[in-house]
Amino acid sequence: MPPPLFDPFAPGFADDPYPQYATMREQAPVYQHPFGFWLFTSYDDVSWLLRAPGLSVEDDNVAADSVLRQLREDVYGEGAPRAGAVSMLDRDPPDHTRLRKLVSKAFTPRAIEALRPRITDLVDGMLDGMAAERTADLVDALAFPLPFSVIAEMLGTPPADHERIRQLTGTVVRSLEPVADPGLIQAILAADDEMSQIAAEMIAWKRANPADDLLTALIHAEDDGDVLNDDELVAQTLLLYIAGHETTVNLIAGGALALLRNPAQLALLRAEPALIGNAVEEMLRYDSPVQASRRITLEPVTVGGITIPAGAFVMASLGSANRDERFWGTDADQLRLGRDNARQHVSFGAGHHHCLGASLARLEAAIAFEHLVGRFPGLALAGDVVWNGRMNLRGPAHLPVSVG
Repeated sequence: MPPPLFDPFAPGFADDPYPQYATMREQAPVYQHPFGFWLFTSYDDVSWLLRAPGLSVEDDNVAADSVLRQLREDVYGEGAPRAGAVSMLDRDPPDHTRLRKLVSKAFTPRAIEALRPRITDLVDGMLDGMAAERTADLVDALAFPLPFSVIAEMLGTPPADHERIRQLTGTVVRSLEPVADPGLIQAILAADDEMSQIAAEMIAWKRANPADDLLTALIHAEDDGDVLNDDELVAQTLLLYIAGHETTVNLIAGGALALLRNPAQLALLRAEPALIGNAVEEMLRYDSPVQASRRITLEPVTVGGITIPAGAFVMASLGSANRDERFWGTDADQLRLGRDNARQHVSFGAGHHHCLGASLARLEAAIAFEHLVGRFPGLALAGDVVWNGRMNLRGPAHLPVSVG
C-alpha cells in the first residue's frame, strides 16, 4: 500500500507543509485519506466548501461507521474535547446564528477601531522592551503578549496566571490535530477541564464585578429574551480567549519571519508604509495562521467529478488554497506585498463561519508591523526558528531576532 499523499507526520511537514500541498493539488485535489476523511486543496474547491449551504460543523453528523469517528472514539473515548460542544465554532444554524449574534456586538468596526490607541500603546511598550534588550524572541516579546493582552482586556478578565493559561491553551488546541500519543491525549483532556474551570471562575468573578467589557456583555447579552446559558457562556468565553490570541500569534510571528526571509519585501514595506494594509493580507495568504477548516456533508456532494457520501468529514486546506498557482499565478509561493488580489485569501474562512475577529487580527497585525519595521531598521534573524509542531494552528514557537 503506497503512503498517503497527505501525511502530517512526515519529516519536515511542520516546518514546511507546502510542498506536500502542491503535490496533492497536482495529483488529487479532492482526496480521500485512508483514515476516511476527505481533503480539498485547490482554491476553487476550498472556497466552494467554505461557503456551500447545507453542510455542517457538528461532529455528531459524521457517519457512525466512519473510520475517522471510530479512531477518535478509540483515542479519546467518551471525553473527546468538543464532544457536545456549544461554542459557535461547533454549531450549525440556527444555534450558530443565535450565538454569533449575541457575541458579534463587541466586534463591530467602530468597536474594533476604538481599540487602536490601546493596541498602539501595548505595541510601543513591547518594542521598548525589545530595544532595551537588543535581542529577543519575537514570539515571547510581541507576537504572544500583544493579542493575549488585547483579548484579556476586551473580555475584562480578572488578573490571571498568563503563563499557565498560555501553556493550557497551547495544549488544548492540539485537539485540532491528529493525535496518537496517549500521554498527549490525557494532557489535552486535563487542560480542557482546567481551562473550562478557569473560564467558569472568570464568569463568576465578572458577575460580582460587572464592567464595560465583553464578558459582562456576554453575561447580560439578550436578544428577544434569549440569553446564554452557563455552558454556552463558558464555551464562548473559551473560544474568544483561545481564538483571540492563538491565531494572531501565528500571524505576527509568521508574518515577521516571512519579511525577514524576504529582505527586498521588508525594504519595500519600510520605504512604503502605506502598503501595510495590503501587506497584512499578503502575509495572511502566504502563511495562513489557521491551516485548515472543516465541514461535514449531510447528503452526497459531487466535487471535481468525485462523489463524497453523506456523513463525511471534509477538511478544507486553507494553507494550500492560498498557494494554488491556478488562482494566484506562478509566483504563488512568493511573498509579494503589493499583490493586487491578496485580500482574496481564505485564511479567515468564509460563509457562516467567517472569522468573527478578522478585523481585530488585521488591526493588531497592522500596528505591530508598522511600528516594528519603522522602529528597527536593523531588524534581523538572530538564530534558528523553532516551529510549534502543529498541523492546523501552525506558526513559529521561537523566533530569535536582533533589533540592530
